[in-house]
Amino acid sequence: MSSKIARGSNNRGKSRARQNGKGNGRRASSPPMQDALPLPPATVRKVSRFFFGALIVGLLLAVLVAFRVPQLAGVTIGEAVGRAGFTLRHIEPKGLNRLNPMQVYRIAQNQLNRPMPLLDLEGTRQRLRAFGWVQDARVSRRFPDTMVVDIVERTPAAIWQYNQQLTLIDRDGVVLEPVKLEAMPDLPLVIGPAANQHAGELNRLLAAAPELRQIVAGATWIGDRRWDIRFHSGETLALPEGEQAAARALAWFADRDRKVQLLGRGFVRFDMRVPDQFVVRVSREPGSIVPDVPDVPPPSQGEPPTSQTI
Repeated sequence: MSSKIARGSNNRGKSRARQNGKGNGRRASSPPMQDALPLPPATVRKVSRFFFGALIVGLLLAVLVAFRVPQLAGVTIGEAVGRAGFTLRHIEPKGLNRLNPMQVYRIAQNQLNRPMPLLDLEGTRQRLRAFGWVQDARVSRRFPDTMVVDIVERTPAAIWQYNQQLTLIDRDGVVLEPVKLEAMPDLPLVIGPAANQHAGELNRLLAAAPELRQIVAGATWIGDRRWDIRFHSGETLALPEGEQAAARALAWFADRDRKVQLLGRGFVRFDMRVPDQFVVRVSREPGSIVPDVPDVPPPSQGEPPTSQTI
């Protein structure tokens, strides 16, 4: 009996050993950490190699840029093109009316005999725009050997008088060139400090009364806040402050002049500086004729409602 028990105990031991062996086998064959990743190991290795390669390429490009290798390569290629005969030999200005062609040549002549791919087009354009007459400039290459300079000139719109100096300006008040008294062009005269900076405002005002634009002799910028308009017939119109108020006043004056003829009748000054008032002044010189003050019809809302003669 003891022998059976021993064999049974031995069998149970072997059975436990087999069970323990199976358990150990399961632990040995458990999946590695890589199996728990969302991507297969081969894909992870490929992605890692890609990013490592991109990092190396980025570092190489940074080194090349730091040592100006692309620029040097471009210069080398440009010089090779120049040796092949593509060098700047001609400068062709276009669109010149007031600007002297020699000014254009002086700006661009330092690039003569330079290889065409190496021309400094933008630098030439910016130097040309420094001239008052040049509103814009386009500079381009025309192979094999020509630089084309296309100029857009400013249009003179008035003469600016300040500090006993006469200067030609455009609609935006940009100074173009000095003007001689004996050779003044037939343009309106703007007078006063910073009057040129408000030339655009003056043009917008006159646009509100186009029938008066042709008979305006000039304008004076008063106190850095408002305009006095002078007409060829000798009268002065004092406008109120503010561009909108001045535009309304000038349009009202143009309408009244069209209906009752205010200009050319011997008046000296029309004053519209004070809201709701229209003051007419006549000459006090001995022998001067006092013209009849025309009847001013009742104005609509927002127009000067009263008239006076002084």
